This record gives sequence, structure tokens and C-alpha cells, in this order.
Amino acid sequence: MAVLVTGGAGYIGSHICLELIECGYDIVVVDNFSNSKFEALRRVMEMGNQSFPVYNLDLHNQKELSTIFDRHSIDAVIHLAGYKSVRDSTIDPINYYWNNIVSTLTLLEVMQMQDVYKLVFSSSATVYKASDKMPITEDYPLEACNPYGRTKLIIEQLLKDVHDSDPNWHITILRYFNPIGAHKSGRIGEDSNGTPNNLVPYLSNVAIGNYPKLYIFGNDYPTKDGTGVRDYIHVVDLAKGHIRALSRMEDMKGLEVFNLGTGTGYSVLELVKAFSQVSKKEIAYTITSRRNGDVAECYADVTKANNQLGWQAEKDIHEMCQDAWRWQQQNPNGY
Repeated sequence: MAVLVTGGAGYIGSHICLELIECGYDIVVVDNFSNSKFEALRRVMEMGNQSFPVYNLDLHNQKELSTIFDRHSIDAVIHLAGYKSVRDSTIDPINYYWNNIVSTLTLLEVMQMQDVYKLVFSSSATVYKASDKMPITEDYPLEACNPYGRTKLIIEQLLKDVHDSDPNWHITILRYFNPIGAHKSGRIGEDSNGTPNNLVPYLSNVAIGNYPKLYIFGNDYPTKDGTGVRDYIHVVDLAKGHIRALSRMEDMKGLEVFNLGTGTGYSVLELVKAFSQVSKKEIAYTITSRRNGDVAECYADVTKANNQLGWQAEKDIHEMCQDAWRWQQQNPNGY
């Protein structure tokens, strides 16, 4: 079975590619390398002892994308490609809507023309409406609060409409919570390409001395210690969730939505403490004002994924921090 992975050179994509190889899949990768590096895929090839086709291509290019489907016997697509920064999406929403939504439309058109109807889509917990009730189940009300989240929500609705129009489609939407960590080898991990937007890459850069301190946005939330609580999931556990989704589509038609998280919420200060323990470094931090759009708590109910995908996150917060720290030490400047 050949799987096309869009955005396969990225943080999550590279880990998914390695899991696919280790599970016996043939893969083809499409990435425009706007926020990733080929080195990640070179290392995946080395670790998996297998080469695979890689195309430097923007998904808006329908003609070239069709050629890739003609050249390879693609059975399914894992669609990860897209811009992903909440902050950047508020600065340049037009670019986010154009890139994330139009590229997905092009991909779906090509898949339909090529009679390829199996798709796993990378969505996000940002599609959920802010709520005081935790944990979040898949049937929670949807209402994204930033342009990035809205692109994911619009694509989810698009996929539902596509499936409703043609029941041949097998579509699985995976709503990620907060992926962190790295492969245990330290060979692939999260390369921020400049100043990190996410908490753990910034935290690990403080620990290694690239930045003087961490900024924590708000300590007056109604949580255990006043800082925001999130559901952090190891990127390898997340990657394995995609393998289970892909496997399930062999026997099941339809459209399904699954949360991928641990089901446990950790505060920012708890994460800082865990990282400090595994790195044996004091993490300097400053409390600053809340950011617009941030909620007090957000963590998943993963019962559906446990029961229907046969998947469960296995790695705890300390292992997530250990692997992130190993990656940072071995790759102080990223790839």
C-alpha cells in the first residue's frame, strides 16, 4: 500500500513517515519546504533503511500533483501540509486561508480525478469552542477563535460535504491536541526555523542557553497554579494514531473524527518543572500578560480513539520532556 504524505518533511510529518516505513508501507512525500528541511527526510531514510520519492512541490500546482499520482500507485493520502502558527495567522489571515484551504481543494480534486478516496486529515483542537467543561469530546460545539483554527474548521466542513456527495470517500479527521517530544534517537524532532512559536521548543532553547528566559502568558487563570492547562501528547504516539487510522480505513467506509491526546491536562508550570527535572537545568521565566484567544484549560476525552482505533497514548510528560531535551542537545541549531 502506497501512501502520499503531504507536508511529510515537517515535525509531525517526519515522525509519521518513519512510522509508516517501520509498519511496511511504501511512501511518497510532497513538501514545498517553506517551513521544513530535506535533512529531516534524509534522516528518516537513514533510520528506516529505505529511500522514497520526495517532491519539492506546492499543492496548489494541480498539474504536477496529478503527475505524481500518475507516476506512483497511491492508495491513500495523509494530508499534513499547511501553515500552522496561530500568531502568524492573526497577522496574515489572507495568506493562511489561501494556503491551507485552496491547497486542500486542489488535493481533493486530484484525488477524485485519480480515484483515490482514502484520506487522513491533520486537524486541531483549535476547532473547538472555548468551554469550561473538560475533557473535550468529539461532539463538542465547534467555533475556532483564530484564523489558523478557522482554516482547519472550514476544511473539516469541506471534507464532510465531499463525503456526503460521494460515499466512496473514506475520510478520517484527527484533531491533535499539543504535540511535543521527539524520536527517542534524537535524530528527528521539532526544528523551529527561527524563534520558536511553541512552548516546548522555546523552553528547550532556554535550557540549552540560546535564550535567557521563558515567557509565561498569564498566571491568573482558574487552574491549579494559575497557568494554562493543555493536553501534551508525544509526537511518536501521535504518529502511531495515524497508522491506526489508516489501517482502520481498509475495512471501514465513512467519515470519522477522533481526538488525539492523552486525556490528561498539565499546566505550563508543571511542564516547566518536568523539563527542569529531566534536563537538570534551572529554567528562568517571567510571567507576562495573557494572550488574546488563550483559554484556561483544554484537554481531550480520548475514549473514542481508544475504543474504535485501538489506540492510546503511551508516553508520559517526563518521557516527552526527555526526548525533547535529547533532540535539543544533539541538534542545538536544529537541522
